[in-house]
Amino acid sequence: MTTAVILIIVGIALLAFAADRFVAAAARLAKAWGASPILIGAVIIGMGTSAPEFIVSVVSGGQSFDLALGNIAGSNIANLSLVLGASVMVASIAGQQEVLRREGVLMLSAVVLFAGLTWDGQLDRPEGILLAVGTVLAGYLLVRWSKTDGEESFAEELDEFTGDGEVSVPREIIFGLVTLAVMLFGADMLADGAIDVAEELGVSAGFIGLTVVALGTSLPELAAAIAAARRRENDLIVGNLLGSNLFNSLVVAGGVALIRPGSTSIDFRPTMLAMVAIAALAGILTATGHRLVRAEGVVLLAVYAGYITIIA
Repeated sequence: MTTAVILIIVGIALLAFAADRFVAAAARLAKAWGASPILIGAVIIGMGTSAPEFIVSVVSGGQSFDLALGNIAGSNIANLSLVLGASVMVASIAGQQEVLRREGVLMLSAVVLFAGLTWDGQLDRPEGILLAVGTVLAGYLLVRWSKTDGEESFAEELDEFTGDGEVSVPREIIFGLVTLAVMLFGADMLADGAIDVAEELGVSAGFIGLTVVALGTSLPELAAAIAAARRRENDLIVGNLLGSNLFNSLVVAGGVALIRPGSTSIDFRPTMLAMVAIAALAGILTATGHRLVRAEGVVLLAVYAGYITIIA
């Protein structure tokens, strides 16, 4: 048990360390190769927030499909209850209503699609193709919508994220490959440790995926959201969390379906209902009064605590 716990802790630490650095390297490369700020901000960085979930789910999918599916659903739940709630406790959040509506609806649609496809307890390659089509459509809509928000704001945010100095392409390629390798290594350790703990405790790998693994892969979002809340960067918080759940439901689930399709050994339907309900609740709270305040943050944290209590 001790070895398994150490594997989990080290795996989570490696993922958290490498994830942001991998995304930054990818963004700097795209910038050096002439990609527009809108494309980098809306798709590359947005998709990068799901890098830990993607790697863990694809890696663990070969060992336990339950763990892979639990990681996706659990991360979606944690993002819009624990992470969003904790951010609101730091500072109230108000975002642009047009952005919240359009990207919130897109995110909820992706979550509902993911829940619907996994309702029968399995994900196969035809469903993976459908999710891949959804990914392309979502990417197109994000880029199109982002153009209406203006290129300048994206360019400024991109310079803050990547720095405005000259980019060394060979260095960024090496850096990106090294951080990717670190994430793969960390994901493998996390998956091995999680499965060992599940066997030792006599619980399902799906439960460990919904709790320990999902929380671990959501730590980068939690750290980024709290830091953004302190700086009052409201759009960054909301955009990061909506984007993370959007890409979790499409890119990560689609990757699992295409690369490691499988079926579950436990009933995930209550979890899928909870995931959709929490996504809808977060959207309603955000839309009500055009902002999230601490009282609503308490509600979101209580929802996450209640969810963990129920599935424990």
